[in-house]
Amino acid sequence: MLNIADIRTDYKMKSLNEAEAANNPFSQFENWWQDAVNSEIAEINALTLATATTDGKPTARIVLLKGYDEKGFVFFTNYQSKKGIQLAENPAACMVFFWKELERQIRIEGSIATILPEESDDYFFSRPIGSRIGAWASPQSNVIDSRDLLEKNISKYEQQFNNENIPRPAHWGGYRLAPNLFEFWQGRSSRLHDRLQYSIEANGLWKMERLAP
Repeated sequence: MLNIADIRTDYKMKSLNEAEAANNPFSQFENWWQDAVNSEIAEINALTLATATTDGKPTARIVLLKGYDEKGFVFFTNYQSKKGIQLAENPAACMVFFWKELERQIRIEGSIATILPEESDDYFFSRPIGSRIGAWASPQSNVIDSRDLLEKNISKYEQQFNNENIPRPAHWGGYRLAPNLFEFWQGRSSRLHDRLQYSIEANGLWKMERLAP
């Protein structure tokens, strides 16, 4: 029987040093993102989103990145979900990307706020019809008696909208994480990983520092 404590990987693919890293963390993210795209990693936009209540109780789940630029990193969800409620109470959050195929991890900390309604509309109307119906049908994060409720809700909204001109629900839309800290982690042999951290300073410039593994 496999001993969990014996599961380990010795990372040897690449390194990360200050001379090769970009001065701006958004540029560094773009470089690594393109590496991931070129590596044809499945669902490279999957990330762990960690949020917390006002008293510090954390929750984490996987969401999908749907856009990024120097303003921040965008994802979409139900505003009345558990994460939506927590973000309304406490906008501090953290995103983590893990691309095991490249032996890389990116951690991004910052503050999250809702995006403009028209931005949410643009993405919502680009979604498949089934996903648009699903946004109406699912009372996300709430306890339900059975899947029958979802099936009934789907039928209800399919009939109501006739699969045409499905509007965006008021309770559904986008969030943007505006970063104040990035950490780029490159796996190295013997657990002596490379870790470069970028933190925003009072003058608006980014400071790069190496962290011990």
